[in-house]
Amino acid sequence: MKKKKIDNSWTLFLDRDGVLNRRIIGGYVTKTSEFEWLPGVLQALQYLTDRFGTTVVVTNQQGVGKGLMTDEDLASIHSMMKQKASFANANIDAIYSCTGLAADNPKCRKPNPGMAKKARKEFPQIDFEKSVMVGDTQSDIDFGLNLGMATIFIGPMKNKSADKTFSNLWEFAQWLGA
Repeated sequence: MKKKKIDNSWTLFLDRDGVLNRRIIGGYVTKTSEFEWLPGVLQALQYLTDRFGTTVVVTNQQGVGKGLMTDEDLASIHSMMKQKASFANANIDAIYSCTGLAADNPKCRKPNPGMAKKARKEFPQIDFEKSVMVGDTQSDIDFGLNLGMATIFIGPMKNKSADKTFSNLWEFAQWLGA
């Protein structure tokens, strides 16, 4: 991906676990006390949300479908995230989650487009061709590719399907010109 002229007509789609917060391997963040921002994320969010017109989080959360947490637990985590981001002068316009089980392959579960379509319904200015999806799994990248978005992979190794790979969200923000 060549550096594009990102302005407030663009939308930033972010995965949650592994991009914004520490992923619990083999488990789920089920309450606010288990949520831990990754280093540099709030600083990166401050820069990125100033640059992009709309910032949304799209996250598969089958822990609810498995009965490990409630919808209220998830709402509490997301409310805390938005509040902490706001305290850091960053903005998350909306958080969309799919709580269905992977085995059921609901339309909302990435890489399916359900969460993006819901976001565009609530934010009609969203143009998927002027959007960037940032994620740490192949399903995140496929989600973006399926919708015609630019894709950024966050992880220690290059993802051949993604447009660019960075170690973390702060590296991506710096690349954009932070």
